[in-house]
Amino acid sequence: MVIRPRPSLLELFFILRGSVVRRIFPQILVTAGLSSLVVWAHETRPGLLPLFDAAPFSLLGIALSIFLGFRNNACYDRWWEARRQWGALIAASRQLERQTLVLPDDDGAGGGRPRLLRLAMAFAQSLALHLRSGGDNDKAIRHLTAAEQDACAASRNAPARIARLMGEELARLRHVGRLPDVPYIMLDQSVSDMAGVLTACERISGTPIPFGYTLLLHRTAYLFCFMLPLGFANALGWATPVFTAVAAYAFFGLDTLGDELEDPFGAGENDLPIAALADGIEIELREALGETDLPAAPAPKDYLLM
Repeated sequence: MVIRPRPSLLELFFILRGSVVRRIFPQILVTAGLSSLVVWAHETRPGLLPLFDAAPFSLLGIALSIFLGFRNNACYDRWWEARRQWGALIAASRQLERQTLVLPDDDGAGGGRPRLLRLAMAFAQSLALHLRSGGDNDKAIRHLTAAEQDACAASRNAPARIARLMGEELARLRHVGRLPDVPYIMLDQSVSDMAGVLTACERISGTPIPFGYTLLLHRTAYLFCFMLPLGFANALGWATPVFTAVAAYAFFGLDTLGDELEDPFGAGENDLPIAALADGIEIELREALGETDLPAAPAPKDYLLM
């Protein structure tokens, strides 16, 4: 995610980080080149290409803009829902940290409050790795025992396995009499809330915008931008490539931005900083355990927070 102050007017036209210009630059060049060919044919060989009135393109442009707006709203809803779920995970982790104050720091079996909080750290880091491949696996396993690491490695869903380990630890503490009924219910609800975040994030990640909807929009955007010179070559002349390039930037840019927002857990510049959010959860829980040698809070590097 790009985090930076509002750019000045001069900076506005030269910022590349967070912009989709680099991804759509080939389409813009093709559109401008095609427009130049259309204008050249119109100027040198009149009648070679059919030219149309600009009114139909204006109507089609309005319709396409509305269509793009609906799709981008749907994609942004996915992005915002993903951020809400990670906010819920932070809240559940803090709630778990407070609720575990009733537990012993060590019940003589290597369990109790430290074990639950370290499993919560492992859950957050494992969830980030589960949603975004290519992360640091050491962050997810360093809070687990060797047996737990093997169990998570053998599982198809490591975060779900860690949530099960947390449930098993709560059941053990209740069985040995270290956890009364009411605190057990409260702690179990916090673990359930964390598992619910996992399910919601998997739903977002595994259910993209319907392909037919996206395909229709892609085709319409390309057809509109490639046909646009036929409606304005007669009126704008050699200024047509400039205006069609600007129109291509707007339509292809909105289309590409929707693609980025559709997958909020990716590694793109406009995706959620789930690795930083997981690190933030770990730092808070380690502090709650009394650790003092803590890393600095996650901060953007070159305006980018991942």
